[in-house]
Amino acid sequence: MRKLIFFMHASLDGFVAGPNGELDWIMIEDEIFDFVDTMTDQADAALYGRITYDIMQSYWPTAADQPDATKHDKKHAAWYQDVSKIVLSRTMGHEGLGRTTIISDALKDKIGSIKNQEGKNILIFGSPSASHALLQEGLIDEFWIFVNPVILGQGIPLFKGSSAKTKLNLIETQTFSCGVIALHYETKLD
Repeated sequence: MRKLIFFMHASLDGFVAGPNGELDWIMIEDEIFDFVDTMTDQADAALYGRITYDIMQSYWPTAADQPDATKHDKKHAAWYQDVSKIVLSRTMGHEGLGRTTIISDALKDKIGSIKNQEGKNILIFGSPSASHALLQEGLIDEFWIFVNPVILGQGIPLFKGSSAKTKLNLIETQTFSCGVIALHYETKLD
């Protein structure tokens, strides 16, 4: 069975973006990119909310072609091009979206069906609203939370709207030289 793995940067006080969606506080460096590349090697699908999907579509299809493309840009752009994409949206149409599946309802059944297919892991990058919906349905198997050394005070919360307690087991931690600490949890089955 495929795992649905959540990747998210968070502030120390539990926000994933500033009040207006600001992401300028996230510490990104080659060490973190190299680490994330090891995770994408184990995945053949990416899941996004509509807003994050639009951001990804505006950047990754041509990122490797840019004159200043980094090693990470080239590697991630190739991965993005090859993977299946799953988008949670009630407003997107299906036309012209090769290798992209739109899910607008019956989240638990449709994501459950995808997880039961043969393949590698499914990664969720960002997408706070989609992640909140997936958490509410108990569909996330593992969490990678990259805690950044910053306190935002307000913004979009990491977790919101879940009416059920979700117990987690800490699997490992990874500390990066920039001060980011990655916490890796798996969902604890009762």
